[in-house]
Amino acid sequence: MHCTVVEYSGWKEGYPCGYCASAQGKVSTGMWAHSMTVQDYQDLIDRGWRRSGKYVYKPIMNQTCCPQYTIRCRPLHFQPSKSHKKVLKKMLKFLAKGDSSKVAGDEEPMDSHREDAVACSFVLKNDSDISQSELKPLSVEETERVETEDNNEEEEMKKGVTMKKVESEPPQTCVDKDSTGSGERSDSAKLVHTTPKPGKGADLSKPPCRKAKDIRKERKLHKLLQNQPHTLEGSPSQVEPQILLSQNSKSKANQPKSIEDFIFASLPDDATHQLEVRVVRSSPPSCQFKATFQESYQVYKRYQMAIHKDPPDKPTISQFTRFLCDSPLEAENPPSGPDCGYGSFHQQYWLEGKIIAVGVIDVLPYCVSSVYLYYDPDYTFLSLGVYSALREIAFTRQLHEKASELCYYYMGFYIHSCPKMRYKGQYRPSDLLCPETYVWVPIEQCLPTLEHSKYCRFNQDLKAVDEGCIKELGRVRVLHKRTVMPYSMYKKRRKGPSDEASVQQYASLVGQTCSERMLLFRS
Repeated sequence: MHCTVVEYSGWKEGYPCGYCASAQGKVSTGMWAHSMTVQDYQDLIDRGWRRSGKYVYKPIMNQTCCPQYTIRCRPLHFQPSKSHKKVLKKMLKFLAKGDSSKVAGDEEPMDSHREDAVACSFVLKNDSDISQSELKPLSVEETERVETEDNNEEEEMKKGVTMKKVESEPPQTCVDKDSTGSGERSDSAKLVHTTPKPGKGADLSKPPCRKAKDIRKERKLHKLLQNQPHTLEGSPSQVEPQILLSQNSKSKANQPKSIEDFIFASLPDDATHQLEVRVVRSSPPSCQFKATFQESYQVYKRYQMAIHKDPPDKPTISQFTRFLCDSPLEAENPPSGPDCGYGSFHQQYWLEGKIIAVGVIDVLPYCVSSVYLYYDPDYTFLSLGVYSALREIAFTRQLHEKASELCYYYMGFYIHSCPKMRYKGQYRPSDLLCPETYVWVPIEQCLPTLEHSKYCRFNQDLKAVDEGCIKELGRVRVLHKRTVMPYSMYKKRRKGPSDEASVQQYASLVGQTCSERMLLFRS
């Protein structure tokens, strides 16, 4: 039986921010997750939480120096922009011909900034001080007995009083709401025609240069004419060439190329390189993950040294494991879920028998959540951050075919106050999470307000409130001495000073639904 067990750490204020270089402007809260169900984590990230290893944290949005808004893309309606297509074509050209022309100004890789994980390390521990036996609840019968005992006691104390029942929220359904998405505009550069100097212009004695596009069009027409079957009405030579071309490409003309058209494009037989993407479960580690662990770690070490300027001795195996391999998410494989199941995975990019990049992802009931990306610095010219994000969007679409509710791609946090972190807003259509009411709002509606204020409430309905807020603190589930009980029962048994303020803070941040499902460890 899967269950979530967490230790709440409380608020952490006044520590350095890696985005604005503030010495003590960051404010967040967090909890150590000993185990967590994928549904609980899904509900938590829909309330602004995010994990780094087994530590799950949430920025205090109206107090922190750089507010971090949860952002999600809607892959079912995603169309690659001009810059995205450029990256995809660059990869195809590299695979086909081995071309490695370096392009300056590559976009930031997905979550290449790791300041949050580092800043939150104040609570990370190699091993919990709590013994594993304490974290394992007693039998279900014992838990039910304790809860029944508490219910009977309350009924005796409140005879004649009708207790209000808090109904659980209905299961979240993944309905893709229509929103006005603004496509990216690219202003064409104006061409300035000048008279060529003597000896520098075109040689009029030679035929004019022809565009490669026109040459390809002519070859295509020639091929179509050769394959055109002879009919009684006439021969292929009697068919108007332009009509033949337009008929052949009519269906494709109205449909822009999808990511899959680029990713799964056929390579020539003599292609220089072959790229393979493997998805391996990282927690619990699969055989494939264990077999490639050392190679994957070496790629991470090179990445940290080249991109983040870490010293050779800093990215240790234990740091790598704790940060990118450990996960509290329980592996789940329901029949109606995706073939790979739910949980934490590494998406490995293999080129000629070696790993060149790894995308760390979580597969959840309604989304694929991007955690981190690291890659071999020798392949920076391939813009692997952008390429991997596009592959993960395509992967989400693939999983959606089996699990219809899985239809979103979460990209972590969008930080408008940090220009380097705005690139995530280029994957459209996308939404930002309102930090007060926890509803999703199209990013186009959020950007104007973010230009005027770092912290914004995106929900324009001023009467709207957090529907998942805590309503009954006594219903919060607690794990105490291996026994599961409601907080109302634990409160009566507790000796020493009251911890109600801390539990109230925890419950208000995780919401009523999660607080009634997850187990809050109390010593």
